[in-house]
Amino acid sequence: MHRSELTVNLGALRRNVRTLLRALNGAELWAVVKADAYGHGAADAAGAALGAGASALCVATVPEALALRREFPAARILVMGPAGNREVAQARDARLELAVSSGEIPAGVRVHLKLDTGMGRWGLSELPVPPVEVVGLMSHLATADTDAAYTEWQIERFRAATAPYSHLTRHIANSAGALRYPTSRFDAARCGIALYGLSPFGTDPSEDGLEPVLGWTSHVAQARLLRAGESTGYGRRYVAERDTWIGIVPVGYADGFRRDLTGTHVRVAGELRQVVGTVSMDAISVELDRELPPGAPVVLIGHGMLAEEHARVAGTITYELVCGINSDPTRTRRVVVDA
Repeated sequence: MHRSELTVNLGALRRNVRTLLRALNGAELWAVVKADAYGHGAADAAGAALGAGASALCVATVPEALALRREFPAARILVMGPAGNREVAQARDARLELAVSSGEIPAGVRVHLKLDTGMGRWGLSELPVPPVEVVGLMSHLATADTDAAYTEWQIERFRAATAPYSHLTRHIANSAGALRYPTSRFDAARCGIALYGLSPFGTDPSEDGLEPVLGWTSHVAQARLLRAGESTGYGRRYVAERDTWIGIVPVGYADGFRRDLTGTHVRVAGELRQVVGTVSMDAISVELDRELPPGAPVVLIGHGMLAEEHARVAGTITYELVCGINSDPTRTRRVVVDA
């Protein structure tokens, strides 16, 4: 029996693409599949997104793009991070598009000039007159999930700066922008987290018509009866106040179930149960109300167990959680479901 199993539902991803396209109301959807599609599998996610109507793929690095180019020879692929001289040559040969936010504009490759409108990260402080290699103008929203006023200010700043070049493809919206700010949509939106059915706002994704794509399941490997005063795990962070059954589940922080997820809930044999004690490298403890047999199913994510809830417990965002799940085949088995 595998220690845990990841399930990627490509049918849900395709439905999320269609939901985003409806929200974009005519603007193109560019699927962000960097970081192995946020842990969901870049090639599988890219194929599903393109098949459902996405117009382009976006990644962070040239090596990511080159891997996708082998799978999708005709796809439009934008590299959003910086590229060195050798990578520019590779991009040219592979017909990639590059985001340029500083320095010279490379020749012979399609370029998107990135304007810093308030993120304070990559980006030009002012737009030059775009040379012929430039096919797009872009920026990035810093607070579309938290601060409407600042977001609207960024959008207007981008609009004003790019107005003389409206014949080029303009794009600034991320997932939150696509879902909440009609003025941010311009010609295209670069959507990542929402593709995977995760809320950019940390709320229930169904509120925006999104379906979680990732499922993560395991099982009870052992049930132990702790007597009152006995503990489980490092540091004795959980001490039984009364006789209590504990289920040991064979996943831990090496698999991506973080140490700060103590206190979150998982579903054991169909019932919500709390994770107690210290999360180990390859095991967690779950408080039970009775003895359960080895093999009793445990749902970590999916089937109503929201990554957003885990993120709240950990004090982080869903992006970090799902990117950190280890899909090493010696630990888990990835099953791609086309439902």
